Amino acid sequence: MTLQQLKYALAVAKYGSVSLAARHLFVSQPSVTEALSMLEGEIQKTLFVRSPRGMKPTDEGRKFLGYARQVVEQMRLLEDRYSGESGRQYFSVSTQHYTFVASAFVELAKKYGGDGYEFSLLEERTGKVIENVRNLKSEIGVIYISRANEKVLRKLLKESRLVFSPLFMARPHVFLFRKHPLARCASVGFTDLEEYPCVTFDQGEENPFYFAEEIGSERSVKKRVLVTDRAAVANFLMELDAYIVTTGVLPSFLHGRDIIAVPLDAEETMTVGVIRHADRRLSELGRAFMASLEKTTDKMKLTKPK
Repeated sequence: MTLQQLKYALAVAKYGSVSLAARHLFVSQPSVTEALSMLEGEIQKTLFVRSPRGMKPTDEGRKFLGYARQVVEQMRLLEDRYSGESGRQYFSVSTQHYTFVASAFVELAKKYGGDGYEFSLLEERTGKVIENVRNLKSEIGVIYISRANEKVLRKLLKESRLVFSPLFMARPHVFLFRKHPLARCASVGFTDLEEYPCVTFDQGEENPFYFAEEIGSERSVKKRVLVTDRAAVANFLMELDAYIVTTGVLPSFLHGRDIIAVPLDAEETMTVGVIRHADRRLSELGRAFMASLEKTTDKMKLTKPK
């Protein structure tokens, strides 16, 4: 087993095909094919499922690639430290669409960036957040768990050998434009919202409602707007009298005081927390990011889990 074989396997997983991997690696397609064949022969495991649509990692392949990614990243750290790029650091976080995570990430970069770094903040679909941490692409993930999705998500996390640690608890709210007809209400229910467009973050066709970032996503609505970019949310709220169900932690990016949070009448609690791999200790940057998250959420005076 060689480092080159591991790099080739990771490239195939990333691009979904041998030809694309070879193109990005600047090597011939037969070289990648041969490396994969030799690697699978050595470990006696099938790492990829081949199909006309491309190549996808098998269950065993995902586990292997997770460890392979860790080895390659550690090797890159060694090369950087002893080949004239001393101090360069690597760190990745995957998260649902939370601004407080971005704030904590910025503080980390300011404090621990050093002379050089490659930090990744990946705002992803819930399933992708879990996959990235499971495969060690990201050291830390940020998601929420509620009564509606807890059974499914905890089972998935356990099967993926991921540990969930709560950060804070919140009752669901809706974000509304300050001129929305319901903006002056002390609270609103789903029946009050029936005539207004509902904004939700797209989870893809394969992901069930358990992965939704919004409480009550399983219900039928007359008007729905799917988004992937949280920066676009404010435009829909302001222009369409739309709403989005959230934790109630009001992000600063939402046009200052133009967007308000109104409590949602729902017997539900959202527990926002971090996930990490049970087989991997947090790095120095991982521990620093956790401290930054704690500091950021403490400033917002959020309810801590007991």
